[in-house]
Amino acid sequence: MNQGTAVATKYRIESIDILRGAVMLIMAIDHVRDFFHHGHPEPNDLEITTPLLFFTRFITHFCAPTFVLLTGVSAYLAGTRRTENQLSLFLIKRGLWLIMIELVVITFAITLNPFYPVLILQVIWAIGGSMVILGVLVALRVSWRVIGMIGVILLFGHNIFDVIKTHAVTDTFLGKLLLTTSRGPAGFWPLGNGHGLAMAYALLPWTAVMLIGYALGQLYKKTFDVVKRRKILMYSGLSLIFFFLVFRFFNIYGDSSPWSVQKTTILSIISFFNVTKYPCSLLYLCITLGPALVILSVTENISNKLTRILIVYGNVPFFYYLCHWYLIKAINIIVFYASGFNRSQIVNPHRRNYFQPDDFGFNLLGVYVVWLAVILILYFPCRWYSKYKRTHHQWWLSYL
Repeated sequence: MNQGTAVATKYRIESIDILRGAVMLIMAIDHVRDFFHHGHPEPNDLEITTPLLFFTRFITHFCAPTFVLLTGVSAYLAGTRRTENQLSLFLIKRGLWLIMIELVVITFAITLNPFYPVLILQVIWAIGGSMVILGVLVALRVSWRVIGMIGVILLFGHNIFDVIKTHAVTDTFLGKLLLTTSRGPAGFWPLGNGHGLAMAYALLPWTAVMLIGYALGQLYKKTFDVVKRRKILMYSGLSLIFFFLVFRFFNIYGDSSPWSVQKTTILSIISFFNVTKYPCSLLYLCITLGPALVILSVTENISNKLTRILIVYGNVPFFYYLCHWYLIKAINIIVFYASGFNRSQIVNPHRRNYFQPDDFGFNLLGVYVVWLAVILILYFPCRWYSKYKRTHHQWWLSYL
């Protein structure tokens, strides 16, 4: 690798790493809650939720859309150091690699079941599949403007199947394919012999976010005016938030679960913000991507101890993501035995994951304590790996 390329690979945009680091930390709250919240109450169920429980879930909504958007931005920036052929091949290979990691490594981290009774397709699958699609578009020499337009059309149009899902078009092969990839069906798909596929993330809405992120990458070229970039990000973010407020208030379009006035004001507010993630709706993406763009705009020149800490996590998001699953599971096993459970309770017929008996876990405060322990422990390996990536240039570092 020549010196010019080596210098280019070290160039990073701190506002992107700050935001990416923040959402990676917030993301872990939801995963810790899945493993450790006693009774596993559903945060979106208005009959049983509490403001703190709903807020705990709602803040994690920002993570996946923001991370996918920033992945698209990073893909564009990676293309500034590669030819179009090199970029398309890299995106396709890395996308397929991520799908394999999702199915094998992350699924095992969640279930700890070597027989893989369920294969889990979550955000890494969505990122990998979107990368493959983006790689194909790059290989076809589609311009960044057209890629961005495709992303916008998919973003604002994928909820159309909420309106026409009973129409005859969905009975055609193309209609069924579009319905499956844009609106689900989420849930468990039996594969036979006690195995199945859990697809939580429909592909096309997430691909839309990545394509838009790729187009936004233009704003982060070294030659682009900083003031203009901040204005574009700010106005775009505020526009998405305004769109959400208007369309959500009048239940016009963009979410299959309309809000309604509840018996208390706080429950009405919860109902208003209780947007659909599985499969993700337009309004879900608007209320998450809008603030993300605003934050990108206002963090351009911020530097303090907190942002420097966030940058450590933001520099190595995939490394952190893999490690946090296994650390959470290790703590799960430790707490399992420390709580007095025995080997006969490792397998719970009511849950697919091992070490999850019915009476296991903590209250919400305990969940936050475990979360703090997870992110504090991971700071040190993330800091080490971040320094390692800055001083080494092996090819495999682009895949981890």
